[in-house]
Amino acid sequence: MQIVLIVVGKTDQGELDTLISCYTSRLRHYIPFELQVIPDVKLAKSRGVEVQKQQEGEEILKRLHPGDHVVLLDERGKALSSREWASSLEQHMLNSTKRIVYIIGGPYGFSADLYRRADMQLSLSRLTFSHQMVRLFVVEQLYRAFTILRGEPYHHD
Repeated sequence: MQIVLIVVGKTDQGELDTLISCYTSRLRHYIPFELQVIPDVKLAKSRGVEVQKQQEGEEILKRLHPGDHVVLLDERGKALSSREWASSLEQHMLNSTKRIVYIIGGPYGFSADLYRRADMQLSLSRLTFSHQMVRLFVVEQLYRAFTILRGEPYHHD
């Protein structure tokens, strides 16, 4: 199984980049992992938010494969504990899922096409976080999930 994290826009905070790289490196000890960055689509007054979401969605959809299990990181999604997330990953491994693709959208969310394509919407919290911080949280939680599955002491209940 491979895990892909697709994000919109670059991280402009060096400290977050450093932490994301740290957890990405740790995660790759357990599973093939790839971070794909979609360039920002700048909001122009003449286009509007819906056009921006549609353009970002088209770029993301180009990167998906037919058999991918697609998870949108969305504040209205299902909330899981770290152990539940780990269990979900374990089920995908047992079911021979080839790729799980987590997607963090742009500042205005996802296009209707992406919502239709998604297999799941996952919420990290009812709180609102910057998209850049969510990247760190996702990579750290993926790492945590694999340490849980391996029975390693990183996670404490």
